[in-house]
Amino acid sequence: MFNKILIANRGEIALRVIRACKELGVRTVAVYSEADDKSMHVRLADQAICIGPGPSKLSYLQMDRIIAAAEIANVDAIHPGYGFLSENPRFAEICESCKIKFIGPSARVIKMMGDKNEARATARKYKVPITPGSDGVVADEKEGKRIAAAIGYPVMIKASNGGGGRGMRPVFNEATFGGAFSAARSEAEACFGNGDVYIEKLVENPHHIEIQVVGDAKGRAYALGERDCSLQRRNQKIIEECPSPFITDRLRKKMMAATIKLCEEIGYQNAGTIEYLVDSKGENFYFMEMNTRIQVEHPVTEEVYGIDLIKEQIRIAAGEEVSPHLKKAVPRGHAIECRINAEDPYNNFAPSPGKIKNFYAPGGRGVRIDSHIYTGYEVPPYYDSMIAKLIVRGNDRQIAIARMRRALDEFLVEGIKTTIPLQKAIIDNSTFKSGQYHIGWVEHFLSSQLKP
Repeated sequence: MFNKILIANRGEIALRVIRACKELGVRTVAVYSEADDKSMHVRLADQAICIGPGPSKLSYLQMDRIIAAAEIANVDAIHPGYGFLSENPRFAEICESCKIKFIGPSARVIKMMGDKNEARATARKYKVPITPGSDGVVADEKEGKRIAAAIGYPVMIKASNGGGGRGMRPVFNEATFGGAFSAARSEAEACFGNGDVYIEKLVENPHHIEIQVVGDAKGRAYALGERDCSLQRRNQKIIEECPSPFITDRLRKKMMAATIKLCEEIGYQNAGTIEYLVDSKGENFYFMEMNTRIQVEHPVTEEVYGIDLIKEQIRIAAGEEVSPHLKKAVPRGHAIECRINAEDPYNNFAPSPGKIKNFYAPGGRGVRIDSHIYTGYEVPPYYDSMIAKLIVRGNDRQIAIARMRRALDEFLVEGIKTTIPLQKAIIDNSTFKSGQYHIGWVEHFLSSQLKP
């Protein structure tokens, strides 16, 4: 096992990794920007090193500063969390060249599955269903229109190196193709430094289902069920649950088998997630992408399967066996997660940074809070707006829903706007309770909420 790990991240995920390390007896090093000097992960780590000004491009995205911090602190490994450098193959390569273990898959696999076109080609190679689309990057608008006409509208234009819903545009007819194509490429260039895009058939009103996978050092992969992430706005997830209330046991087994095969074929090690679209009839599934890192929504899988995915990541990276429990883990009950964001959901989700004047986290049986905030904490304007994750577990979905509603009522965050009011409204809605929502449902629900 490692002696000391640096966490190349901030906020709740940095705190989450620190806690796992403490339970494993591993010392921790936090890195932080000047804007995060009072963040909880800085206080709880064994050592903390400032790596630059507030904006992430001057701090958390500066590979040389993070590596310098790692060498100063003499760490054995780096955990990248999610976002920032977590799926950057160059960063993984630099860690390896500096003899620092990158807690994640190899740079080769990150590169293979991080490029959306190569990932689709890899999925096709190993017989995982994919949506019809372009064979690689689309050169220009003219070629894009030809491909779209061939596969039939509606289509989705996607950034080849994208993620988090950036660089994506749906197109429903040829007349709107040009504007959407230009917008997708411009956003991809701005967000990822690469304007390449590809095209795939748009599956209308699908469910967004992802399978959690863990690959060990012996080439074996273990699938830990699915999460339903269909409750989203502009491709940003709002609520997730495990298991999905929509898919059948038969489809679940097919998706898990496809996931295991793909991961074993590519030699995947560590935790990862394969994301799929499932059609509105619940009959067909299509590979969408792979996230070669821990996911924001990993706690719902942990609660249902009774495992600690962060500890498993560290064990695998250290060359240890995965825990015996993981190998035979079975689902128990139902879990739901609400992402609590510092945003005003009824004002076009405007960011709401600022000082938290009062903070009270809900508690009680089956309630978990992953958060780095506290009364008096100043939410900085530079980063993702998520300030907490509220996770509940119940013996069945109905109990979990009732528990989430109760917990949201207890949750108190004063001084800034949050998404809690919207999440209460969603939890109360009959469509949510029936489990028949889809990717586009939240947008329609919001429209109805905002009517005068």
